[in-house]
Amino acid sequence: ACGVIAALTAQNTQTVTGVMPVPATFLKEQIDTLFDDVRIDAVKIGMLGTVEQIETVADALVRRKPRFVVLDPVMVAKGGSRLLAADALKERLLPLATIITPNLPEAMCLLGREEDVTEEEFPEVARELWKLLGRRNAWVYLKGGHLEGESAYDLLFNNVVSVPFTAPRVPTKNTHGTGCTLSSAIAAFLPQSVDVPEACRRAKEYLTGAVRHAGELDVGHGHGPTNNFWRLWKEMV
Repeated sequence: ACGVIAALTAQNTQTVTGVMPVPATFLKEQIDTLFDDVRIDAVKIGMLGTVEQIETVADALVRRKPRFVVLDPVMVAKGGSRLLAADALKERLLPLATIITPNLPEAMCLLGREEDVTEEEFPEVARELWKLLGRRNAWVYLKGGHLEGESAYDLLFNNVVSVPFTAPRVPTKNTHGTGCTLSSAIAAFLPQSVDVPEACRRAKEYLTGAVRHAGELDVGHGHGPTNNFWRLWKEMV
């Protein structure tokens, strides 16, 4: 894995006290330096806090043409700058994505809606998100972690195929980074899988295990991390 840092954060398991975006010029330098040397099989995009950053990443994707682009549209709907960045994200990055992985608040922000969504409305919401992508072969992975119920329900959609993913909801407070983990796992599995549904199924299974084993960790006093090394945990300890 190769990392490109878009922001420095001051945070712990309880709060985020500060965010310092990396200048777009240095963001471009990081991207170009890696692409010039390393074979990049898939790109996963997380939080981009400024319009300049979004423009820089979009330009790089157009130039470099990676095979897979996973976009996790991390945003804060109540922050003015985030909303401006969301507009640029919709215009520049959504059309370049192989798959987007919004949770319900992010989906509502992208669609300009505020109402609550039920599980029965997932196909309609996923279809509206898919229309924003502007490409027939693009995918939407709509995450249902904010829903209530005994199962964690997600929906994969591309206007032809609709694949539900369910898993038992795990009673744990250690859920920090679940969305980032899922989108990263999808990016890792895409080059290894026969198609997008298989990659998403494998990523969902991996995340479910990471959450199920999260109680084995004791980090901080708030929402601790998922156990991303759960498959190797016994060997490591």
